[in-house]
Amino acid sequence: MEGYEYSGLIIGGIVVILIVRIIIGYWASRRVQTTNDYVLAGRRLPIWMAAPSIMATWFAAETLMGSSSEAYSYGLQGVIFDPFGATLCLVLSGFLVVRLARRAQYVTIMDFFQHRYGTAMSVMGSVAQIISYFGWTAAQIVAGGAILQALLGWPLQVGMILVAVVVTTYTMMGGLWADTALDFMQMFLTCIGLLVIFGGILWAVGGLDAFLGMAGAQYTDYPFAMGPTVEEGYLGYSGTLGWFYYAAAWMAIGLGSIPAQDYLQRTCAAKNEKVAVKSTYIAAFLYITFGVLSPFIGMAAYSAIGPDIAADNTQFILISMAMKYLPPILTAAFVAALASALMSTSDSSMLAGATMFTENIVKQFKPDLTDKSQLLLTRLSLLVSGALSLYIAMAAETIYELAVIANTCILVGMVAPYIIGMYWKKANHIGAIASFLTGTLSWIALTIFYYYPQTFAICEGDVYCATWDSVYIASTPAFILSIVVFIAVSILTNKADPPKALTDINGELVDMKNPLGFGNLSE
Repeated sequence: MEGYEYSGLIIGGIVVILIVRIIIGYWASRRVQTTNDYVLAGRRLPIWMAAPSIMATWFAAETLMGSSSEAYSYGLQGVIFDPFGATLCLVLSGFLVVRLARRAQYVTIMDFFQHRYGTAMSVMGSVAQIISYFGWTAAQIVAGGAILQALLGWPLQVGMILVAVVVTTYTMMGGLWADTALDFMQMFLTCIGLLVIFGGILWAVGGLDAFLGMAGAQYTDYPFAMGPTVEEGYLGYSGTLGWFYYAAAWMAIGLGSIPAQDYLQRTCAAKNEKVAVKSTYIAAFLYITFGVLSPFIGMAAYSAIGPDIAADNTQFILISMAMKYLPPILTAAFVAALASALMSTSDSSMLAGATMFTENIVKQFKPDLTDKSQLLLTRLSLLVSGALSLYIAMAAETIYELAVIANTCILVGMVAPYIIGMYWKKANHIGAIASFLTGTLSWIALTIFYYYPQTFAICEGDVYCATWDSVYIASTPAFILSIVVFIAVSILTNKADPPKALTDINGELVDMKNPLGFGNLSE
């Protein structure tokens, strides 16, 4: 912002957005009468609200600031995780699980595990997801703090505290109603901003051909390569390690977020099953259409701003390009919408963790909890979630890695029991627990195995680089093991632990007619 003539306009836009979100939070709080209103917006969202809300689930820090930064450094290889993996998740979810989850009237993802398997799997999964949401929320808090640091020159920690306080406050008041009420506006402004920035670059450099010629990345000679290359492998890794890394990049969100609470909440808030499915597909189309612009802008910055931006400053590339190519009023609107989008993802992940805590942990020990008490407890849990996420954000201070680790926790332990268990009648409780424990423990063990000497040597002794790379690489064999163990143990223990049928939250059998997300989608 130093020397930027219109800094006051941008700062004013940020302030307006913060005030608007608090006002909307108060407005939404007056519509919240029950826990169902608070966590699922009353299950009455129309398609024009549901689709932007589903898109907003992940279209935030890592898609915008994180992916432009990663693409500047590694090209398209660096952003397989998001937006490409996130789009894959929406398509697969719409096809495989949305119909059945909506029919079952689930409030949380753990309602499935409770009714399909049992209490032990539900509680274990709830704890794992709640912990993972701390990392996911922390990633958004870091991104919000980074925006304030770039614009105001504040210390990163001060910006993170402000973002965490604002997000926690309005979410405690309005829940999912507060979130969805703003999603359409902020997604519209953010997407238009991305289009205008990208168009401004094309205009300034002389068209698409010139852009393709100027695009580059710091650490690869193939910025547009989406898979491993013969010369460089995948992000510096070749052979088995490279392919494990590449598969992990697709699966972290691509599969890992299918059994994620924040996504389930948004789809189950749709007014009916058909709206839920259609909204998911629309969100996938919008996500890839606009999500790919951020990494393209990051690669263009390699020539437009310079090839030697320090690693600590690459997260600000998107804001820098907006200031360079957008008119002042559009820059202010775009940055304000960007800040709002980051907050939207933060509030949904906070709400997801708080909802699971009350629904799937507290109610296991106090099943007679009144709705009024549950609503109060959910709000108090959200306050604790915000505080812990802020602590993690201040300790880690990184965006992309926090988002990856949050989804990988779910990938290795819960994807196999969730997706396979939707359709395979022989899946049982013992198999689900064995899969969860095998995937999680093998992931930890394999992370240590790959760290030394393999990733440590390739990263030339950089502990930070070697640690994150080993975490990614280890998730692929751990996920494969979780599938094998789930199927094998379920078959071997079918007599000792008879499988349960897929039932809804009232214990009634779920209608399995036309379970996949195609056909019969008209209102």
